[in-house]
Amino acid sequence: MRNGRKFAQVLDGARAVFLSEGFEGANVDDIARAAGVSKATLYSYFPDKRVLFMEVARGECQRQAEAAMQLVRPDLPPRDLLLSGARQIVDFFNSPMSLSIFRMCVAESERFPEMAREFYRNGPMIARDMLADYLRCATQSGVLKVEDPVLAADQFAELCKAGIFTQRLFGVAEELSEDWCETVARSAVDMFLARYGVAD
Repeated sequence: MRNGRKFAQVLDGARAVFLSEGFEGANVDDIARAAGVSKATLYSYFPDKRVLFMEVARGECQRQAEAAMQLVRPDLPPRDLLLSGARQIVDFFNSPMSLSIFRMCVAESERFPEMAREFYRNGPMIARDMLADYLRCATQSGVLKVEDPVLAADQFAELCKAGIFTQRLFGVAEELSEDWCETVARSAVDMFLARYGVAD
């Protein structure tokens, strides 16, 4: 049965290992050790590492979306709110977990097309829609000028990937430094506000 303390331990242990090592680098022995359970217990819940990863990735997408909800505070100035969001997006794209999610969704998209769509609905789409709602409200209140909030939200996410995701995806760079991630986040906000900001 997929509930209870041991099931939660398996997911917590798997999340720690997958976040650190990605799907390819994680092995079942390390996951069982991190979870504090036997391999037999782990296999009783998840007979396949891919199924376990999918469950962890689904939870991670939901966790990212919930964290994004905490950032959407209309009382914050646009630059502060966008910078908080940019840092979160940049950190996610710099992580082994995001690379593994992307690679697995692409690799399995023909056999399991619903899997990729579910990941998108559970994470990126929720975050995009929340940002679009904020941009719509900020435009109505006069602090931003955004004609198409959904397109602008997608553009913001792409700016936050620049200089990180493609290099990580193709193995050109290992996990990038905090300083570089901060530079990317700030630059994304600067460029976004140069297009959609309101002059003081």
